[in-house]
Amino acid sequence: MKYFLDTADIKAIARLYELYPISGVTTNPTIISNENRDYLEILRDIRNVIGDESMLHVQTLSTNAETMIKEAEFLKEVIGGNLYIKIPVIPEGIKAIKILKSKGMKITATAIFTPQQALMAAVAGAHYVAPYVNRIDNISCDGFNVVKEIVLLLNNYNLDTKVLAASFKNVQQIHNVALVGGHSITANPDLIDDLLKHPLTDWSVDKFIHDWEKIYGDKKMIMYNLHKK
Repeated sequence: MKYFLDTADIKAIARLYELYPISGVTTNPTIISNENRDYLEILRDIRNVIGDESMLHVQTLSTNAETMIKEAEFLKEVIGGNLYIKIPVIPEGIKAIKILKSKGMKITATAIFTPQQALMAAVAGAHYVAPYVNRIDNISCDGFNVVKEIVLLLNNYNLDTKVLAASFKNVQQIHNVALVGGHSITANPDLIDDLLKHPLTDWSVDKFIHDWEKIYGDKKMIMYNLHKK
């Protein structure tokens, strides 16, 4: 499983990169615009925080293939590093994916709601496909099952494309994706934090400290042992 941060909040990215095994950052036009400052400055700041080796997924805005390709080439030039261009799975997007793949660009097919959209994008050359789990649930369909079928199709046809599941509202949705072999997920910082939260974990840690301090006071274990030497 690879974990991605679905945010352009620089402080949150820096904090979670320090704590967790984060593989990269995903963005889209909405996420970028929420920061309300120059978009290139935001993307460069993200790259500076995560480094050149981490994956950064950035979406084009156009709806025609020719302009998508120009936007992708521009982003690669000005942002650089391990960059994935996000392309929506509309007909012009599939065309753009084919051409960008031939140019050696890395592509993430996005705005996926059906397994067949994902399969066509994968055959066209996408490296990642991004189904929108919660948004699928919100239209009375089953986002978990869509991811399951995408994984099955990719395996059936021996495709190297990976699933990058997106659009989550709770930890259970992420867990369900992991159970069916989703290769990666992207979620907001709060949800990434929530993956580790459990009241009994907090209770256990507090009890360890309480029991230790009853005997040894507030001495830290390592420092106490060093002092004894």
